Amino acid sequence: MTNDDYQFETLALRTGIHRSQFQEHSEAMYLTSSFVFDSAAQAADRFAEREPGYIYSRFTNPTVGAMQERLGALEGAEACLGMASGMSAILACAMSLLKSGDHVVASHSIFGSTVQLFGGIMKRFGVETTFVSPTDVQAWERAVTPTTRLFFLETPSNPLTEVSDIAALAQVAHRAGALLAVDNCFCTPAVQKPLQLGADIVIHSATKYLDGQGRVLGGAVLGSREFIMGSVYPFLRTAGPTLSAFNAWVILKGLETLRIRMDAHASNALALAKWLEEQPGIERVYYPGLPSHPQHELAMRQQRNGGGIVSFDVRGGQEAAWRIVDGTRMLSITANLGDTKSTITHPASTTHGRIGPQARAAAGIGDGLLRIAVGLESIDDIKADLARGMRGA
Repeated sequence: MTNDDYQFETLALRTGIHRSQFQEHSEAMYLTSSFVFDSAAQAADRFAEREPGYIYSRFTNPTVGAMQERLGALEGAEACLGMASGMSAILACAMSLLKSGDHVVASHSIFGSTVQLFGGIMKRFGVETTFVSPTDVQAWERAVTPTTRLFFLETPSNPLTEVSDIAALAQVAHRAGALLAVDNCFCTPAVQKPLQLGADIVIHSATKYLDGQGRVLGGAVLGSREFIMGSVYPFLRTAGPTLSAFNAWVILKGLETLRIRMDAHASNALALAKWLEEQPGIERVYYPGLPSHPQHELAMRQQRNGGGIVSFDVRGGQEAAWRIVDGTRMLSITANLGDTKSTITHPASTTHGRIGPQARAAAGIGDGLLRIAVGLESIDDIKADLARGMRGA
Protein backbone atom coordinates (compact mmCIF):
# COMPACT_ATOMS: atom_id res chain seq x y z
CA MET A 1 0.00 0.00 0.00
CA THR A 2 1.36 3.40 -0.99
CA ASN A 3 -0.16 6.69 0.07
CA ASP A 4 -0.60 7.82 -3.53
CA ASP A 5 -3.06 5.00 -4.13
CA TYR A 6 -5.73 6.10 -1.64
CA GLN A 7 -7.87 9.06 -0.61
CA PHE A 8 -7.84 10.80 2.79
CA GLU A 9 -10.64 8.77 4.35
CA THR A 10 -8.97 5.49 3.40
CA LEU A 11 -5.55 6.58 4.63
CA ALA A 12 -7.14 7.52 7.96
CA LEU A 13 -8.31 3.94 8.37
CA ARG A 14 -5.62 1.84 6.74
CA THR A 15 -2.25 3.56 7.15
CA GLY A 16 0.08 2.37 9.91
CA ILE A 17 -1.38 -1.12 10.31
CA HIS A 18 1.37 -3.68 10.91
CA ARG A 19 -0.28 -6.80 12.26
CA SER A 20 1.43 -9.10 14.73
CA GLN A 21 1.53 -12.88 14.43
CA PHE A 22 -2.01 -12.89 15.85
CA GLN A 23 -3.43 -11.04 12.80
CA GLU A 24 -5.54 -8.63 14.86
CA HIS A 25 -7.91 -6.39 12.90
CA SER A 26 -7.74 -3.43 15.28
CA GLU A 27 -4.25 -2.05 15.81
CA ALA A 28 -2.37 -3.58 18.74
CA MET A 29 -1.26 -1.55 21.74
CA TYR A 30 2.32 -2.20 22.80
CA LEU A 31 2.57 -1.23 26.46
CA THR A 32 6.24 -1.99 27.06
CA SER A 33 9.12 0.15 28.20
CA SER A 34 11.84 -1.84 26.42
CA PHE A 35 12.41 -4.44 23.71
CA VAL A 36 14.41 -7.69 23.76
CA PHE A 37 17.31 -8.37 21.37
CA ASP A 38 18.34 -11.68 19.87
CA SER A 39 21.97 -11.17 20.80
CA ALA A 40 24.49 -8.73 22.23
CA ALA A 41 25.59 -7.92 18.70
CA GLN A 42 22.03 -7.02 17.67
CA ALA A 43 21.67 -4.82 20.74
CA ALA A 44 24.85 -2.99 19.80
CA ASP A 45 23.71 -2.57 16.21
CA ARG A 46 20.32 -1.22 17.28
CA PHE A 47 21.84 1.34 19.67
CA ALA A 48 24.36 2.41 17.04
CA GLU A 49 21.53 2.69 14.46
CA ARG A 50 23.27 0.20 12.17
CA GLU A 51 20.12 -1.95 12.25
CA PRO A 52 16.52 -0.66 12.28
CA GLY A 53 14.25 -1.79 15.08
CA TYR A 54 12.81 -0.95 18.47
CA ILE A 55 15.03 -0.20 21.46
CA TYR A 56 13.26 1.75 24.19
CA SER A 57 9.82 3.35 24.28
CA ARG A 58 11.16 6.77 25.10
CA PHE A 59 11.90 7.14 21.39
CA THR A 60 10.80 3.95 19.56
CA ASN A 61 7.50 2.14 20.04
CA PRO A 62 5.32 0.27 17.49
CA THR A 63 2.06 1.92 18.57
CA VAL A 64 3.56 5.41 18.50
CA GLY A 65 5.12 4.53 15.15
CA ALA A 66 1.73 3.55 13.74
CA MET A 67 0.22 6.89 14.81
CA GLN A 68 3.17 8.76 13.31
CA GLU A 69 2.83 6.91 10.02
CA ARG A 70 -0.91 7.59 9.78
CA LEU A 71 -0.74 11.27 10.69
CA GLY A 72 2.21 11.75 8.35
CA ALA A 73 0.21 10.26 5.48
CA LEU A 74 -2.76 12.54 6.21
CA GLU A 75 -0.56 15.68 6.31
CA GLY A 76 1.47 14.61 3.29
CA ALA A 77 4.69 14.77 5.32
CA GLU A 78 7.86 12.80 4.76
CA ALA A 79 8.23 12.16 8.49
CA CYS A 80 6.33 12.61 11.76
CA LEU A 81 7.29 12.28 15.43
CA GLY A 82 4.76 12.02 18.24
CA MET A 83 5.27 14.07 21.41
CA ALA A 84 3.79 14.12 24.90
CA SER A 85 1.66 17.23 24.21
CA GLY A 86 1.22 20.05 21.76
CA MET A 87 3.49 22.32 23.79
CA SER A 88 6.20 19.66 23.93
CA ALA A 89 5.95 19.45 20.13
CA ILE A 90 6.52 23.20 19.84
CA LEU A 91 9.41 22.99 22.32
CA ALA A 92 10.96 20.10 20.39
CA CYS A 93 10.72 22.10 17.18
CA ALA A 94 12.34 25.16 18.77
CA MET A 95 15.10 23.26 20.56
CA SER A 96 15.92 21.25 17.44
CA LEU A 97 16.27 24.33 15.25
CA LEU A 98 17.36 27.28 17.39
CA LYS A 99 20.46 28.27 19.32
CA SER A 100 21.56 31.30 21.35
CA GLY A 101 21.63 34.39 19.14
CA ASP A 102 18.91 33.18 16.79
CA HIS A 103 15.74 35.13 16.07
CA VAL A 104 12.12 34.06 15.65
CA VAL A 105 9.26 35.94 14.00
CA ALA A 106 5.94 34.78 15.46
CA SER A 107 2.31 35.74 15.20
CA HIS A 108 1.07 37.68 18.21
CA SER A 109 -2.20 35.75 17.87
CA ILE A 110 -1.07 32.37 19.17
CA PHE A 111 -1.88 30.26 22.21
CA GLY A 112 -0.89 31.93 25.49
CA SER A 113 1.57 29.18 26.48
CA THR A 114 3.27 29.49 23.09
CA VAL A 115 3.72 33.21 23.70
CA GLN A 116 5.24 32.39 27.09
CA LEU A 117 7.56 29.82 25.51
CA PHE A 118 8.97 32.09 22.81
CA GLY A 119 8.73 35.39 24.68
CA GLY A 120 9.91 34.12 28.07
CA ILE A 121 11.59 30.72 28.32
CA MET A 122 13.44 30.77 24.98
CA LYS A 123 14.51 34.36 25.63
CA ARG A 124 16.38 33.16 28.75
CA PHE A 125 18.51 31.01 26.43
CA GLY A 126 19.37 33.86 24.08
CA VAL A 127 16.65 33.38 21.46
CA GLU A 128 14.82 36.60 20.63
CA THR A 129 11.27 36.71 19.25
CA THR A 130 9.44 39.48 17.43
CA PHE A 131 5.63 39.21 17.53
CA VAL A 132 3.71 40.58 14.55
CA SER A 133 0.22 40.55 13.06
CA PRO A 134 -0.71 37.16 11.60
CA THR A 135 -2.40 38.83 8.61
CA ASP A 136 0.16 41.52 7.68
CA VAL A 137 2.71 39.85 5.38
CA GLN A 138 4.76 43.05 5.17
CA ALA A 139 5.09 43.12 8.98
CA TRP A 140 6.72 39.69 8.86
CA GLU A 141 9.10 40.89 6.17
CA ARG A 142 10.03 44.01 8.17
CA ALA A 143 10.67 41.90 11.28
CA VAL A 144 13.31 39.73 9.59
CA THR A 145 16.89 40.08 10.84
CA PRO A 146 20.13 38.41 9.67
CA THR A 147 19.68 35.86 12.48
CA THR A 148 16.03 34.95 11.78
CA ARG A 149 15.72 31.16 11.64
CA LEU A 150 12.03 30.47 12.22
CA PHE A 151 8.59 31.86 11.38
CA PHE A 152 5.88 30.49 13.69
CA LEU A 153 2.13 30.94 13.40
CA GLU A 154 -1.29 29.43 14.02
CA THR A 155 -3.89 29.69 11.30
CA PRO A 156 -6.70 30.13 12.06
CA SER A 157 -5.43 31.86 15.17
CA ASN A 158 -6.48 31.22 18.75
CA PRO A 159 -8.98 32.63 19.65
CA LEU A 160 -9.88 35.21 16.97
CA THR A 161 -9.66 32.80 14.00
CA GLU A 162 -7.47 35.18 12.00
CA VAL A 163 -6.27 33.48 8.82
CA SER A 164 -2.68 33.86 7.65
CA ASP A 165 -1.57 33.56 4.04
CA ILE A 166 0.63 30.47 4.37
CA ALA A 167 1.97 30.57 0.82
CA ALA A 168 2.94 34.24 1.04
CA LEU A 169 4.62 33.84 4.44
CA ALA A 170 6.48 30.76 3.22
CA GLN A 171 8.01 32.85 0.43
CA VAL A 172 9.08 35.56 2.89
CA ALA A 173 10.56 32.99 5.26
CA HIS A 174 12.47 31.20 2.54
CA ARG A 175 13.91 34.44 1.15
CA ALA A 176 15.22 35.10 4.67
CA GLY A 177 16.71 31.62 4.95
CA ALA A 178 14.19 30.69 7.64
CA LEU A 179 11.72 27.84 8.04
CA LEU A 180 7.96 28.33 8.37
CA ALA A 181 6.23 26.33 11.10
CA VAL A 182 2.42 26.22 11.16
CA ASP A 183 0.39 25.05 14.14
CA ASN A 184 -2.44 23.22 12.38
CA CYS A 185 -4.39 22.44 15.55
CA PHE A 186 -7.60 24.27 14.63
CA CYS A 187 -7.91 22.76 11.16
CA THR A 188 -6.12 19.40 11.19
CA PRO A 189 -5.15 17.86 7.82
CA ALA A 190 -8.84 17.10 7.24
CA VAL A 191 -9.36 20.83 6.61
CA GLN A 192 -5.95 22.31 5.74
CA LYS A 193 -2.54 21.02 4.62
CA PRO A 194 0.14 23.64 5.30
CA LEU A 195 2.97 21.62 3.73
CA GLN A 196 1.19 21.74 0.37
CA LEU A 197 1.02 25.54 0.70
CA GLY A 198 4.77 25.93 1.28
CA ALA A 199 5.21 25.47 5.03
CA ASP A 200 8.24 23.49 6.20
CA ILE A 201 7.00 22.25 9.57
CA VAL A 202 3.55 21.36 10.91
CA ILE A 203 2.81 21.25 14.63
CA HIS A 204 -0.14 19.48 16.24
CA SER A 205 -1.69 19.36 19.65
CA ALA A 206 -3.16 15.90 19.16
CA THR A 207 -5.01 16.50 22.43
CA LYS A 208 -7.57 18.43 20.43
CA TYR A 209 -9.29 17.26 17.24
CA LEU A 210 -6.92 14.39 16.44
CA ASP A 211 -8.08 12.54 19.55
CA GLY A 212 -11.45 14.24 19.23
CA GLN A 213 -13.04 13.16 22.49
CA GLY A 214 -10.98 14.94 25.14
CA ARG A 215 -9.35 11.76 26.46
CA VAL A 216 -5.57 12.05 26.23
CA LEU A 217 -2.65 14.44 25.75
CA GLY A 218 -0.45 14.24 22.69
CA GLY A 219 1.43 16.24 20.10
CA ALA A 220 3.33 15.86 16.86
CA VAL A 221 5.96 17.52 14.69
CA LEU A 222 5.91 16.86 10.94
CA GLY A 223 8.12 17.90 8.05
CA SER A 224 10.96 16.72 5.84
CA ARG A 225 12.74 13.50 6.75
CA GLU A 226 15.99 15.45 7.02
CA PHE A 227 14.63 17.87 9.64
CA ILE A 228 12.45 15.44 11.58
CA MET A 229 14.90 12.53 11.78
CA GLY A 230 18.09 14.59 11.63
CA SER A 231 17.18 17.30 14.14
CA VAL A 232 13.98 16.55 16.07
CA TYR A 233 14.57 12.83 16.61
CA PRO A 234 17.91 13.31 18.45
CA PHE A 235 16.19 15.81 20.78
CA LEU A 236 13.32 13.37 21.43
CA ARG A 237 15.75 10.50 22.06
CA THR A 238 17.82 12.53 24.54
CA ALA A 239 15.30 14.83 26.24
CA GLY A 240 12.32 12.47 26.21
CA PRO A 241 9.11 14.50 25.62
CA THR A 242 7.63 11.07 24.92
CA LEU A 243 4.17 10.21 23.66
CA SER A 244 2.92 7.18 25.58
CA ALA A 245 1.85 4.09 23.65
CA PHE A 246 -1.62 4.21 25.22
CA ASN A 247 -2.16 7.85 24.21
CA ALA A 248 -0.81 7.13 20.73
CA TRP A 249 -3.32 4.28 20.33
CA VAL A 250 -6.22 6.52 21.36
CA ILE A 251 -5.10 9.20 18.89
CA LEU A 252 -4.57 6.56 16.21
CA LYS A 253 -8.20 5.45 16.58
CA GLY A 254 -9.37 9.08 16.67
CA LEU A 255 -7.78 9.69 13.28
CA GLU A 256 -10.13 7.12 11.75
CA THR A 257 -13.11 9.49 12.07
CA LEU A 258 -11.23 12.78 11.68
CA ARG A 259 -12.75 14.00 8.41
CA ILE A 260 -16.29 13.01 9.37
CA ARG A 261 -15.98 14.83 12.67
CA MET A 262 -14.33 17.95 11.23
CA ASP A 263 -17.05 18.31 8.59
CA ALA A 264 -19.71 17.98 11.31
CA HIS A 265 -17.92 20.44 13.62
CA ALA A 266 -17.71 22.96 10.78
CA SER A 267 -21.35 22.54 9.81
CA ASN A 268 -22.50 23.25 13.37
CA ALA A 269 -20.01 26.11 13.77
CA LEU A 270 -21.19 27.89 10.62
CA ALA A 271 -24.82 27.60 11.69
CA LEU A 272 -23.98 28.94 15.17
CA ALA A 273 -21.90 31.81 13.78
CA LYS A 274 -24.73 32.92 11.49
CA TRP A 275 -27.15 32.77 14.40
CA LEU A 276 -24.84 34.76 16.68
CA GLU A 277 -24.59 37.56 14.13
CA GLU A 278 -28.33 38.09 14.53
CA GLN A 279 -28.35 38.24 18.34
CA PRO A 280 -28.62 41.50 20.30
CA GLY A 281 -25.74 42.21 22.62
CA ILE A 282 -23.20 40.54 20.33
CA GLU A 283 -20.80 43.13 18.91
CA ARG A 284 -18.84 40.93 16.53
CA VAL A 285 -18.54 37.29 15.49
CA TYR A 286 -15.24 35.73 14.41
CA TYR A 287 -15.54 32.70 12.13
CA PRO A 288 -13.64 32.15 8.84
CA GLY A 289 -16.68 30.58 7.19
CA LEU A 290 -18.66 33.83 7.46
CA PRO A 291 -18.54 36.28 4.52
CA SER A 292 -18.08 39.01 7.15
CA HIS A 293 -14.74 37.55 8.27
CA PRO A 294 -11.85 39.74 7.03
CA GLN A 295 -9.97 36.76 5.58
CA HIS A 296 -13.00 34.78 4.39
CA GLU A 297 -11.83 34.45 0.79
CA LEU A 298 -8.33 33.41 1.83
CA ALA A 299 -9.76 30.87 4.28
CA MET A 300 -11.92 29.32 1.62
CA ARG A 301 -8.87 28.96 -0.64
CA GLN A 302 -6.65 27.41 2.04
CA GLN A 303 -9.22 25.41 3.97
CA ARG A 304 -11.85 22.81 3.16
CA ASN A 305 -14.29 24.63 5.50
CA GLY A 306 -14.31 27.18 8.32
CA GLY A 307 -13.40 24.77 11.11
CA GLY A 308 -15.10 24.28 14.44
CA ILE A 309 -14.13 27.38 16.48
CA VAL A 310 -16.41 30.41 16.86
CA SER A 311 -15.47 33.46 18.94
CA PHE A 312 -17.52 36.57 19.61
CA ASP A 313 -17.38 39.88 21.46
CA VAL A 314 -20.08 40.54 24.03
CA ARG A 315 -21.28 44.05 24.80
CA GLY A 316 -20.63 44.73 28.48
CA GLY A 317 -17.10 43.35 28.86
CA GLN A 318 -16.03 40.65 31.28
CA GLU A 319 -19.07 40.94 33.54
CA ALA A 320 -21.50 40.27 30.70
CA ALA A 321 -19.27 37.55 29.22
CA TRP A 322 -19.01 35.71 32.54
CA ARG A 323 -22.80 35.91 32.98
CA ILE A 324 -23.27 34.22 29.63
CA VAL A 325 -20.81 31.47 30.56
CA ASP A 326 -22.42 30.93 33.97
CA GLY A 327 -25.91 31.00 32.48
CA THR A 328 -25.36 28.02 30.22
CA ARG A 329 -26.32 24.53 31.39
CA MET A 330 -25.11 22.20 28.64
CA LEU A 331 -21.91 23.79 27.30
CA SER A 332 -18.81 22.63 29.17
CA ILE A 333 -16.90 25.46 30.85
CA THR A 334 -13.37 24.37 29.99
CA ALA A 335 -10.46 25.79 28.03
CA ASN A 336 -9.91 22.61 26.04
CA LEU A 337 -11.18 22.36 22.46
CA GLY A 338 -11.59 19.76 19.75
CA ASP A 339 -13.96 17.60 21.78
CA THR A 340 -17.20 16.09 20.53
CA LYS A 341 -18.81 18.08 23.38
CA SER A 342 -19.11 21.85 22.93
CA THR A 343 -16.92 23.94 25.24
CA ILE A 344 -16.99 27.61 26.17
CA THR A 345 -14.23 29.73 27.66
CA HIS A 346 -13.30 33.34 28.41
CA PRO A 347 -9.82 33.64 26.83
CA ALA A 348 -8.72 36.83 28.62
CA SER A 349 -8.93 35.12 32.01
CA THR A 350 -7.99 31.55 30.99
CA THR A 351 -5.97 30.57 27.92
CA HIS A 352 -4.43 34.03 27.53
CA GLY A 353 -4.58 35.15 31.14
CA ARG A 354 -0.82 34.90 31.72
CA ILE A 355 0.40 37.01 28.82
CA GLY A 356 -0.57 40.39 30.30
CA PRO A 357 -3.07 43.08 29.29
CA GLN A 358 -0.79 44.79 26.73
CA ALA A 359 -0.08 41.55 24.88
CA ARG A 360 -3.78 40.66 24.95
CA ALA A 361 -4.68 44.08 23.58
CA ALA A 362 -2.12 43.70 20.77
CA ALA A 363 -3.69 40.35 19.90
CA GLY A 364 -7.20 41.83 19.96
CA ILE A 365 -8.35 39.73 22.91
CA GLY A 366 -10.78 41.89 24.85
CA ASP A 367 -12.51 41.29 28.16
CA GLY A 368 -15.81 40.65 26.39
CA LEU A 369 -14.49 37.91 24.12
CA LEU A 370 -15.84 34.37 24.38
CA ARG A 371 -14.67 31.30 22.45
CA ILE A 372 -16.82 28.28 21.69
CA ALA A 373 -15.38 25.05 20.36
CA VAL A 374 -18.55 23.85 18.68
CA GLY A 375 -19.22 20.18 19.29
CA LEU A 376 -21.41 17.56 17.72
CA GLU A 377 -24.58 18.02 19.76
CA SER A 378 -27.78 19.13 18.06
CA ILE A 379 -27.23 22.67 16.78
CA ASP A 380 -30.66 23.60 18.11
CA ASP A 381 -29.63 22.53 21.61
CA ILE A 382 -26.35 24.47 21.36
CA LYS A 383 -28.23 27.62 20.31
CA ALA A 384 -30.83 27.16 23.05
CA ASP A 385 -28.18 26.77 25.75
CA LEU A 386 -26.27 29.83 24.58
CA ALA A 387 -29.53 31.81 24.39
CA ARG A 388 -30.17 30.83 28.01
CA GLY A 389 -26.81 32.29 28.95
CA MET A 390 -27.48 35.46 26.98
CA ARG A 391 -30.74 36.02 28.79
CA GLY A 392 -28.80 35.88 32.02
CA ALA A 393 -26.47 38.61 30.76
